[in-house]
Amino acid sequence: MKKGIGLLSSAAALVMLAACGSSGGASGGDSDKTVVTFWHSMGGQAQVALDQIVSSYNESQDEVHVNAEFQGTYEESLPKFHSVGGTEEAPTIIQVQEIGTMSMINSGHIVPIQPFIDEEGYDMSGLEENIINYYHIDGQFYSMPFNSSTPVMYYNKDAFETAGLDPDSPPETFEGIEEASKKIVVANEGMKGFALQAYGWLFEELLANQGGHLLNNENGRDDVATEVAFDNDKGRSIFEWVERMIEEDTFMNYGTNSDNMVAGFLAGEVAMFMQSSATSRDVIDNAPFDVGVAFIPHAEEVEREGVVIGGASLWMSSGKEEAEQEAAWDFMKYLATPEVQAEWHVGTGYFAINPDAYNEQVVQEAYEDMPQLQTAVQQLQSTKKSVATQGALMDMIPEERKIIETALENVFNGTDAQTAFDEAVKQVNAAIEQANKARGDS
Repeated sequence: MKKGIGLLSSAAALVMLAACGSSGGASGGDSDKTVVTFWHSMGGQAQVALDQIVSSYNESQDEVHVNAEFQGTYEESLPKFHSVGGTEEAPTIIQVQEIGTMSMINSGHIVPIQPFIDEEGYDMSGLEENIINYYHIDGQFYSMPFNSSTPVMYYNKDAFETAGLDPDSPPETFEGIEEASKKIVVANEGMKGFALQAYGWLFEELLANQGGHLLNNENGRDDVATEVAFDNDKGRSIFEWVERMIEEDTFMNYGTNSDNMVAGFLAGEVAMFMQSSATSRDVIDNAPFDVGVAFIPHAEEVEREGVVIGGASLWMSSGKEEAEQEAAWDFMKYLATPEVQAEWHVGTGYFAINPDAYNEQVVQEAYEDMPQLQTAVQQLQSTKKSVATQGALMDMIPEERKIIETALENVFNGTDAQTAFDEAVKQVNAAIEQANKARGDS
């Protein structure tokens, strides 16, 4: 394999990354380059940062040209890939959300990156352990981690002070959030204490933080899951926690709308909420008050386990010429370098998949200006390695998330927590059974 086509020195990488350039197609003098088509789902500031990285890579060498093409959300791009997988229209690389992992493996239209790793002895252990744990499946890597995040808890430090709470000691448990919320509501007129988006991903994270599994058979990693593993006190505790806050009138209901929740937080409607660490820059930059960032909570009776990695990884299409696959692998390695990951982390709020990036000057300077960015990193790096925090694997997880979303929203709107929870368990089990029948596993 060709090695180091696009790997820059630290100084050169930082200069290149600072320059804005087009990530469009190869033309003119670039006509002899190997073209890599890269489908991605990054919008907004993340797309700006990604386009700069792609331009830097294209400028850094004269053998490969990457075309970065936005394909809509993860939910939109994955069906597009499945519709063209195995044909000439398929991209060389596609960015896929973590819960699309089994869907990609089962598609038959991807090439695992493990042979590329083995051939040159690429050291995956140099990447963040609690990120690569998710993507290490059956003893190999199918895809390269890229944009990774976890949820954190954002809170209004000014509202904490008004309520007589220590703004530097946010609550760590469900019960602690309940007590803090009561004081916040009394001291801050018109403000609620806490908001939780009705979102299956957040339920999964709160479950894992208690050491709970989403699916049986070791979260679907020992064997294909046959039923849920969260029909227990750990799963119910999340629904019951929300129900208690609703009854105490300290909970703010934004349903499934994360944008409204963030806007409500910035407007002073609610003092605490959970959301992706990748939104840190936007929240902190736009708040008219001092924002705190904390670890996500857990039930008081259990110890904190940690978080499951979210975000996406990069997959290589099968059926491409060797030179195109080699070029794709080189680009993936380039994205994982400390210099590139440092710029990506600072520019977006996503984790650096390469922990050496945190030692880069651009990161250290960002932490001086915005120390809250470190909290998500500390939460991830202090996560215990376990089946719970490794995360669940099954191709029906997107459906599970929709079911949990509906169940939580029903609780928000007055349905009894136990009733909503039992119905969610029933529906997820039915979805698992249906998925297994469709694959002929049962």
